[in-house]
Amino acid sequence: MALAQRVLEDMKAEDITVIDLVGKTSLADAMIIASGNVNRHVAAISEALIEALKNAGKPSPNVEGMPACDWVLLDTGDIIIHVFRPEVRQFYNLEKMWGTDRPNERLDS
Repeated sequence: MALAQRVLEDMKAEDITVIDLVGKTSLADAMIIASGNVNRHVAAISEALIEALKNAGKPSPNVEGMPACDWVLLDTGDIIIHVFRPEVRQFYNLEKMWGTDRPNERLDS
């Protein structure tokens, strides 16, 4: 998770949120949600994440949404990473869906 967070910060992703999924779902242990300014920024962030995971010897993540780059989902198995354009992120509001507005539900990075 630290690798993904570092890449997101290095690529100037905005509003990075980490959600602990342990005990909530068997899909993954954590979810990271971040925003890119425009489609090209979302694409660049996503490509940097894929490259960093590859360079770290991690398996290639399953990737959805790269052609449009409004919302790119990278599933590494243990971590699900969502990279949104701000309007799309606001529309889907995953933070509310997964309960980060409740105390003790959000991981501090």
